[in-house]
Amino acid sequence: MTSKREQVLDAIKALVTGALPYADVERNRDKPQAIGPGGTVIIRDGDPGEADVTLSPLTYLWDHRVPLEVGAYEGGGKSPGEVLDDMLRPLGAAIEADRTLGGLCDWLDVSAPVTDSIEAFGVEPGRWADLDIVATYATSNPLA
Repeated sequence: MTSKREQVLDAIKALVTGALPYADVERNRDKPQAIGPGGTVIIRDGDPGEADVTLSPLTYLWDHRVPLEVGAYEGGGKSPGEVLDDMLRPLGAAIEADRTLGGLCDWLDVSAPVTDSIEAFGVEPGRWADLDIVATYATSNPLA
């Protein structure tokens, strides 16, 4: 059986893919040289941090920070920042609509994005946003 951590990461990928159906969504890949026409999202496995532990029954409570890198180019008469904003809004709405990832988590939240422009000679200007999805969930042991 797959660990709770992997189930949560797979569910986050499915949530992002559903919210951004035209974007290239992948886990743990290198940042690409070019952003896909529908945008690019890279989901990192992140850090579950130190667990809070309860003893009866033994339960590990995690606040797992899952980094997302979201990239966009200008298009449709919109600047890269506007296109990026058009990607972040449905992502936020999807998180708000399913705060438990179908029962896998106790709570799902998201941090505010940190944005940065990308410019390179001969490359269309784009914009990246870094943000964290924070999944709060419990397991019966640290490896489950």
